[in-house]
Amino acid sequence: MAATVETVSALERRINLSIPAEQIEKEVASRLQRMSRTVRMQGFRPGKVPLRMVASTYGPQVRSEVIGDAIQKNFSETVTAQNLRVAGYPRIEPKVPAEGAANDAAFEFVATFEVYPDVVVGDLSALAIERAATEVQEADVDRTVETLRKQRIHYAAVDRPSRKGDRLTVDFAGSIDGVPFDGGSAKDFAFELGGGQMLPEFDAAGLDMTVGGEKTFDLAFPADYQGKEVAGKTAQFTISVKKVEEGTLPVLDADFARSLGIADGDVAKMRADIRANLEREVKKRLQARLKSGVMQALYESVKLDAPKALIAMDIERLIEQARADLAQRGVKEQVPLPNSMFEEQAKRRVSLGLILNELVKANGLAARPEQVRAVIDEFAQSYEDPAEVVRWYYSDKQRLADVEALALEENVVAFVLSKAKVTDKTVPFEELMGRG
Repeated sequence: MAATVETVSALERRINLSIPAEQIEKEVASRLQRMSRTVRMQGFRPGKVPLRMVASTYGPQVRSEVIGDAIQKNFSETVTAQNLRVAGYPRIEPKVPAEGAANDAAFEFVATFEVYPDVVVGDLSALAIERAATEVQEADVDRTVETLRKQRIHYAAVDRPSRKGDRLTVDFAGSIDGVPFDGGSAKDFAFELGGGQMLPEFDAAGLDMTVGGEKTFDLAFPADYQGKEVAGKTAQFTISVKKVEEGTLPVLDADFARSLGIADGDVAKMRADIRANLEREVKKRLQARLKSGVMQALYESVKLDAPKALIAMDIERLIEQARADLAQRGVKEQVPLPNSMFEEQAKRRVSLGLILNELVKANGLAARPEQVRAVIDEFAQSYEDPAEVVRWYYSDKQRLADVEALALEENVVAFVLSKAKVTDKTVPFEELMGRG
């Protein structure tokens, strides 16, 4: 067998494969001979089927298998001999002979594929990375307690006009130019006045209304409204009030503490529990923010061409994940998900994967068993039975591999931070939590 390698572009390569026809025919004959000893055909005892009948029935299939095996062997030997690191899968096609030419002495094919790029990380001390810090204050605990109280608010019917903060239950019907539209009507629809759930015109219309009252009003949908069919249009709504309810916040007492899982009802213990949860969440978000900053700095500083084959494969994975996520949310119909939606994300993921792999290999940053255990122990802290969570991770190789990947990323982040220019910045709790 013979093979030659051509450089098509920076990453693309082409191998011309030539396999002697004599070699193929010899292997086909050998395989058919072996098959004839065991193959079964009606009217013949096992091992007694004439070779010509075996060849007639199975010859094309065997020939195809022999050629495929020979191509794979030739391709593998060539890339190994040339020290080529193949990215993705090769595209193998029969070689088209020149016009008027014929080659009965060999089977010729062309394998086109990409190779991994050379990754040069460079001087990490040139990277500038911001490291955020946030402390949980008593005011943050207070706001969280109030949020928890609002989540447990008790509503009771009142005989008065509605006001901000009340829960209103209505029937409503909307139309545009006299024509009803999808999602424009509902029965027994409840919302909090002034709670931000509804558009301002709808909220305003619900104020100062009593049970049995009815009102018609215009509502202008914003141009960037999520419902594209009504965005930028003006609709006319009619609402009929069925309930007006006033909310009462639960008292901050032992019963409230017990509702949050504090068995003895100790309010101080409840606040300490809330603070501990907030501090865990703050730590997680700070770590995620720092990791994101390190990854972005690496992505921007290390210039490389990501193999298109790997990007295409990652796009397929992202689309599968998106479809699974939609299915979990109850979306059953096949929503169009074009490759272009995921192309930039896939390119970034593939590039970072190559960069991280180079950093790990060059600097011995692979995750150690004790680091993996530390990550799992941290995950397990927030569960009632941490030991069971630990067993759950160690009982599945894929789950354990996911944690190992996280520990490896932590090693990379720590290594980059030890080399880069790091600026510390205090970030308010509300900003970190996305509430500012």
